Amino acid sequence: MKKAIIATKIGMTQIFQENGTLIPVTVLQAGPCTVIQVKNNEVDGYSAVQLGYVDKKDKHTNKPEKGHFDKASVTPKRHIKEFRLENSEEYEVGSEIKVDVFAVGDKVDVSGISKGKGFQGNIKRHNQSRGPMAHGSKYHRGVGAMAAAAYPGRVMKGKRLPGQMGNEKVTVQNLEVVRVDAENNLLLVKGAVPGPKKTVVYIKESVKA
Repeated sequence: MKKAIIATKIGMTQIFQENGTLIPVTVLQAGPCTVIQVKNNEVDGYSAVQLGYVDKKDKHTNKPEKGHFDKASVTPKRHIKEFRLENSEEYEVGSEIKVDVFAVGDKVDVSGISKGKGFQGNIKRHNQSRGPMAHGSKYHRGVGAMAAAAYPGRVMKGKRLPGQMGNEKVTVQNLEVVRVDAENNLLLVKGAVPGPKKTVVYIKESVKA
């Protein structure tokens, strides 16, 4: 059964394995999520499950949203995400998905919005090298050559230049689930996931596992 859940990033820490190995982990508050809608090939043309995460007040819900939630007989949710799963028919509208759907050793893909770093130069944004820092040099952190001398005589598409860095969707693949705390709805995965603390991330069973 394919698995997916919505979570909030709490932060990073480290834990020890039984053999004494130190592992850096990200702590995620995963779920509980409610199934709002189940889509299938006959009606919708594709198979998917729509999950809701974190309750919100009725006064913050507009009429179309309220009708959508009422149809599923669930309370309004702040975050809604659709996961394309081949086995969507196995899910039931109104049912609750908790962190215990995952087990230690599972491989997951985590998607989220990366930290925004504002307008950055080439050295930080594209990891380019700087020029000589000696007194005789007049080139230190510049972009470098913009185009060829005679042909094509223009800046080629895709030229790496300064600009907005971060604040974009990033997916980290094949992260290992190290620990599952069903009582507190906590999921510990090995390594880092996108975004700052308190950001909402989407966890799905790895496509490359």
